[in-house]
Amino acid sequence: MKGGSERLSRRRLFTSESVTEGHPDKVADQISDAILDGILVQDPVARVAAECLVTTGLAFVAGEITTSKSIDIPDIVRSTIAEIGYLDSRLGLDAMTCAVITSIDRQSPDIAMGVDTGGAGDQGMMFGYATRESPELMPLPIVLAHRLTKRLAQARKSGEVGWLRPDGKSQVTVEYDGEEPVRIRAIVVSAQHDEEISNGEIHRTIREAIIEPVMPEGLIDPKLTKIHINPTGRFVTGGPHGDAGLTGRKIIVDTYGGMGRHGGGAFSGKDPSKVDRSASYAARWIAKNIVASELAETCEVQLAYAIGVAEPVSVLVDTRGTGRAPDHELEAAVRRVFDLTPLGIIEALGLRRPVFKRTAAYGHFGREPEADGAFSWERCDRVEELKSALG
Repeated sequence: MKGGSERLSRRRLFTSESVTEGHPDKVADQISDAILDGILVQDPVARVAAECLVTTGLAFVAGEITTSKSIDIPDIVRSTIAEIGYLDSRLGLDAMTCAVITSIDRQSPDIAMGVDTGGAGDQGMMFGYATRESPELMPLPIVLAHRLTKRLAQARKSGEVGWLRPDGKSQVTVEYDGEEPVRIRAIVVSAQHDEEISNGEIHRTIREAIIEPVMPEGLIDPKLTKIHINPTGRFVTGGPHGDAGLTGRKIIVDTYGGMGRHGGGAFSGKDPSKVDRSASYAARWIAKNIVASELAETCEVQLAYAIGVAEPVSVLVDTRGTGRAPDHELEAAVRRVFDLTPLGIIEALGLRRPVFKRTAAYGHFGREPEADGAFSWERCDRVEELKSALG
């Protein structure tokens, strides 16, 4: 009996969520990062902190931008909203007719004094995480949740499911036996839809066209897996018309779905001199290389900085008991292999390029590195150096 109870005690459930690019907070994130990209095209060393609020018929952009170039912010806002799919006033936001208001100042010279010499743009702590439970070296619940929302967008934009509207959410609950995912216990999909579609049609189509194509069959248990589709029964009013959206409100969706810790700083709209963004990318880069090198099954990395200071004030490697070497030895190896100054991170990952709008929906991590440098922090390019540093 004791062995059976110990076995049961190893069982646990973990849930993560994702949202589509038409979710109001994600609309705001994409606008902020589109503005950042638009500026970086002309001025790779610009200082940008662009925040956005979207609501019915309105997009409001504020922040601090220091650049020698000029860009048409309203045009970027409208083209981003149109690309997402808000092209009809009946959806509460029409890219062509919505109001666009801007209030932009320059970066504080007090901050610039520290950043111009290579220091961090702010204090703070940033986390990165990696685990062997999925091919992406990401927690499985967030990987599966993103698959669902990406599939919603794909089916809508291709016309395969013509009654879908841009807003949507997913949630996936995975059952673990110890650290091993053994089944999916719950799937939630909430999809914004046209008014005339019946609930029966919504449920059938979401199951057949959205859930079944992207969920791993081996983890679905017909008896235990619960599937909830539009649980309230109706989701016509959505997007910025249903809820105001703000840049930076989906930081757990953006990262590890809650499985790894988060330092609290959002990413979108911030140029890479802000360690909220660049050091979070570096921490993921480190953690992923440690796991990819088989030096640990799971790894969490924390970096911490003081404003205006280049070197991190602390580096923490936590393998949660799965490391092939003691954590303090891995920390020493990380310091030898990675330049963790803000300028070192920016140069190593090529973060002066306009690659950030693509990160603003469906997660900043667990994506394939792209030829132009997007998602460069997902490269497993320091595996051999880490092994050598450990002797």
